Amino acid sequence: MPKKYLQAGKIVGTHGVRGEMRVQPWCDGPEFLSGFKKLYTDKDGGCKLTVKVRAHGNICLVKADSIDSIEDAEKLRGTVLYIDRADCKLPEGSYFIEDIIGCKAVDDNTKEELGFVSDVSSTGANDVWHIKRNGNEYLIPNVPVFVKSVDIEAGIVYITPLEGTFDDED
Repeated sequence: MPKKYLQAGKIVGTHGVRGEMRVQPWCDGPEFLSGFKKLYTDKDGGCKLTVKVRAHGNICLVKADSIDSIEDAEKLRGTVLYIDRADCKLPEGSYFIEDIIGCKAVDDNTKEELGFVSDVSSTGANDVWHIKRNGNEYLIPNVPVFVKSVDIEAGIVYITPLEGTFDDED
């Protein structure tokens, strides 16, 4: 079952003296986070902040209705912010990284199970999927030449690895 609340970013500092916070987005970018009116400070949605979010370079500036001073904003430095999955409207064919982690990785040509996605790293150019298999980790760039399709409902990602990538040496 997918998580209801997803990590969206982290408060890394303050901006100005009226309680605005600098947030490092952990999503596609600051523009994506700018569309939200509610953010949460815990993974269960227990502490809701009504916010105004605006992109500011590669970060977001977040102003919560309940925070009016730099001192109050500073108390939240280091806090991870969450979004409610229900508030997201993803384009067709898009998915959340958290939904990829744990999926089986299957060779698109042979249908052989290659392992599972254990982590995703962002390199700037593209994400890199970490595939665990028999205690080893393999890195697969999330680009169309390697990642052929994703079936979130079935929990499977279909990939075409380079020849020899998953040949375990003894």
